[in-house]
Amino acid sequence: MRLARRPLACLLLLAWLGACAPRPPASWLGAPTAIAPGVELYRTGDESLVEGIGPIAVNLLRLDPRRVYLASALGNDRIAEAETVAGIAERRHALAAINGGYFNRSNGEPVAVLKVAGQLVSDSSAAKGAVIISAPSSSEMRLVFDRLSAKLTMNCTAGTATWTVPIDGVDTTRARGKLMLYTPAYSRDTGTAPTGIEWVLDGEPLRVVAVRQHAGRTPIPVSGAVLSFGGSEPPPSLAALAPDVQVTFTTNWKSARGVPAAELDHAEHIVNGAGLLRWAGKVVTDWKDEALSVDAFVEARHPRTMIGVDKRGFVWLLAVDGRQPDYSIGMKFSDLQRLADRLELTDALNLDGGGSTTMVAAGRVVNRPSDPTGARPVADAIVVLPR
Repeated sequence: MRLARRPLACLLLLAWLGACAPRPPASWLGAPTAIAPGVELYRTGDESLVEGIGPIAVNLLRLDPRRVYLASALGNDRIAEAETVAGIAERRHALAAINGGYFNRSNGEPVAVLKVAGQLVSDSSAAKGAVIISAPSSSEMRLVFDRLSAKLTMNCTAGTATWTVPIDGVDTTRARGKLMLYTPAYSRDTGTAPTGIEWVLDGEPLRVVAVRQHAGRTPIPVSGAVLSFGGSEPPPSLAALAPDVQVTFTTNWKSARGVPAAELDHAEHIVNGAGLLRWAGKVVTDWKDEALSVDAFVEARHPRTMIGVDKRGFVWLLAVDGRQPDYSIGMKFSDLQRLADRLELTDALNLDGGGSTTMVAAGRVVNRPSDPTGARPVADAIVVLPR
């Protein structure tokens, strides 16, 4: 009797294991190409994703957060030096990569919140969709989707005197009458004209070590930063910045989801987007808070890049080709929502798209970018790395 029960017990065990195992993606995606452990590449041309009005081409990466992690990477490791996604992926020895946040094509500077390797390299007073990436070595990667803004305040100490100064911009082009903070992530120097005042910050704790009047292109210390004011007559709070004044910086976060400031301060990476599509299991249909143009952006078909998490915890990176009528017409937000439904995404964010949309897997570009050059340099990319 005992021998007769064993086959039944084994069958029950196998059935239980099968029920607990992650279900494969729906058949409409077809069979994947294995890129690396925990990385699978899918492709689809299912025209029902765009209401059957034209051809569509979508490349999708399905990532197991137990086996890989994501990181934001700057072009050439500098704010002011854009680079192709393929170039970034090669330098970082990435298993795969997609283009990341929005940026100013004229100078390569990010236009919203961007945090790389624990350092805020771009601030913004406007709240935009963003993905917060945490990848602790002791546990699997975690993504949180939010609408974020961030501005810095400088805290100054000289003897018993203390005061604060708002920072107008981080790692961005200086404007007249504004105070900018340049970090080592920006470039080797500030790149400014000799029409302002610059303070060199260095040391531990951070202190003013030099004041440069009517000087530009101040070298940025590897372990410090440079403050740059656009003008020769600074306000009293800046005029008091003499050598040996100690400074610290506070990030003033605004989170629509209520993510604690301490968690945002400790996040390894934050990448901006434009248009949350899914948020904690809920469909998003109102983007007024992100000030997105409905006609030109939300309801227009463009190449799109998207990041999301499904209800089983897998991370998806997507590149939707567009602006190529004979090959792929691109997607509206409603099409991206339909795609998110198919993938059962609980959270999803529209990243930079258009000619920037690029996906790299196993060392090659797997989609067809619409940029005339075929390889638009971008400010930053999201890279997939082995744990």
